[in-house]
Amino acid sequence: MRELILLRHAHAEPALVGQADFDRPLSPHGMAEAEAAGRWIAEQRLVPDRVLYSPARRTRETLEAVLAITGYVEQRLEPSIYEATAGTLIGLTDAHRDVDRLMLVGHNPGLERVAALLHSGRTGDYRGMPPAGVAVLTLSGEGPVEPGVATLSAFWWP
Repeated sequence: MRELILLRHAHAEPALVGQADFDRPLSPHGMAEAEAAGRWIAEQRLVPDRVLYSPARRTRETLEAVLAITGYVEQRLEPSIYEATAGTLIGLTDAHRDVDRLMLVGHNPGLERVAALLHSGRTGDYRGMPPAGVAVLTLSGEGPVEPGVATLSAFWWP
């Protein structure tokens, strides 16, 4: 069995005048959420083997807070996660299927849609993924990552 962990960034500060969305930092509340996500991941023994993350500041800060609790693992900056579609995220997951437990740290609506697509085969089934939310999908088989090949084994949010 392979597992895919989807982690949405925690709450971020609103953009300041002239500040790009890409550069928004976590709020103090978001930092607490990220730390809580790290504790939950550690308690569930879901530490990933590899992490792919968006280059946006809020995702980097979320990941740093989580890994400070769970312990550091292999990390790869993946620019395509920022504003990614479900199809892009499935492609990334498939490209890393050599990893037993992969974590993607990114944004909505891509994360909530890929969770629905992998679980039910349809993106329209998504119900939302709150900031700092964690979805754990168990992927069946050794074949390619495709719609409908996963079971949602855990879902947590702060």
